[in-house]
Amino acid sequence: MQRMSKRFKEVKNLIQPKSYVLEEALSLLKQTATAKFVESSEVHFCLNLNPKYADQQLRATVVLPHGTGRNIKVVAITSSDSSLKAADVGAERIGSDDLIEAINAGYTDFDVLIAEPDMMPKIAKLGRVLGPKGLMPSPKAGTVTKDIVTAIQEFKRGKLEYRVDKTGIVHINFGKVDFPVTQLQENFSTVYKSIMQNKPNGAKGKYIKKLYICSTMGPSIELDYSLL
Repeated sequence: MQRMSKRFKEVKNLIQPKSYVLEEALSLLKQTATAKFVESSEVHFCLNLNPKYADQQLRATVVLPHGTGRNIKVVAITSSDSSLKAADVGAERIGSDDLIEAINAGYTDFDVLIAEPDMMPKIAKLGRVLGPKGLMPSPKAGTVTKDIVTAIQEFKRGKLEYRVDKTGIVHINFGKVDFPVTQLQENFSTVYKSIMQNKPNGAKGKYIKKLYICSTMGPSIELDYSLL
């Protein structure tokens, strides 16, 4: 059994066994973020979904109005005749067959991989490297596109891909805990609206079962989502 640290016990005692309204929960989240680094704000949607069924899968993207507070590393695979330069569009790296081979050899120091549609047949062989890390480009995630420049800029500004895991939970980072409460509220509301708008056709009954927020190293705070 994992033991709780003294720090964690102290901040956990600040949380009452109840559901909080969003503004109160965000204020509490800031109080419980006492690690020695700037923690991220996380939201965890416990959904009434069984992703083993095709019509209950959830995978989409959302652009946070205030970003995540992280420097997102983006690389792109383009055709060999592309004139795009990484430094000109804000990417960490842009390449063609050379980048494919680098990834195949183990290079995965990036958060997002964007690819032109024509390059996907060549990228297919990278499934064993990219698949387990969730980095395989996908049209649904907006990472397979002809407009490479726009895609890079969107992900750099705070576009996130999310998906439901095998237990029916969606985990999303919606900003740093040192963001003003108003910015965290706007980011959270944007995420919530996206989750609701992308409700799978196969979802039955109560869509959201439970909803929690927390900091990276902090305890969970249950939200009263009926007031959202």
